[in-house]
Amino acid sequence: MSVFSSASLRSSVVSRLRAAGCVFAEDEARILLSAAASPADLAAMVRLRADGRPLEHVVGWAEFAGLRIAVDPGVFVPRRRSEFLAAAATALTAPGAVVLDLCCGSGALGAAVAAAAAHPVELYAADIDPGAVRCARRNLAGVAARVFEGDLFAAVPVELRGRVDVLIANVPYVPTGDLGLLPPEARLHEARPALDGGADGLDVLRRVAAEAPRWLAPGGSLLFETSERQVSAALAVTGAAGLAAVESRQEDLDATVVTATLR
Repeated sequence: MSVFSSASLRSSVVSRLRAAGCVFAEDEARILLSAAASPADLAAMVRLRADGRPLEHVVGWAEFAGLRIAVDPGVFVPRRRSEFLAAAATALTAPGAVVLDLCCGSGALGAAVAAAAAHPVELYAADIDPGAVRCARRNLAGVAARVFEGDLFAAVPVELRGRVDVLIANVPYVPTGDLGLLPPEARLHEARPALDGGADGLDVLRRVAAEAPRWLAPGGSLLFETSERQVSAALAVTGAAGLAAVESRQEDLDATVVTATLR
């Protein structure tokens, strides 16, 4: 019997994770046991996880919308609630649509849209974090996407102006003053620019919304995630940019998405 199929070993890993405060210790133990290549590898992984490293950084991947997304240490881990944003973007993606994923992180949203669409799309992605861009290039290599490094639209070819049908922008929306309230996994192990939305959490959204009309095709839409308490302010931001916005909510995922369309 393989050492990794030992009930006593599994129980030991679960106990170690549970003692470290991992709520889903049994599920995490299963993932670690399947990911480890050797007993020494397993011991190192369990130690890192028990010390507070995000599970996704420990094993090098996250599950998102049925896909395995590569996630390197320090890179923002795609949240399950963002699957709602991916689904909303996919629903607007027609054959041959130009899709731009800003603040793309690991490229999870773009990858999910490309996988779920029943037709080819022209996909572009950009992020300011070099580590995230490296991950996105790996995750999007199979869908012929072009991934750029830089600050929002400044990273994107000017030839896309007026051509973007679906603009996904998973902008950071945690107010700076609330960063200390985040779980240590996020606060200590993810890049701050992927989390910090400024004083009211909407600074990056304001920049994206202000420029979006110049990049969207007629009838194109900007989609982004926000919190329930920020919805009214986020709708005001998109309205000021000349976009017609609606809010949608998925209670099971605790997810709120705004779709703002250029008319």
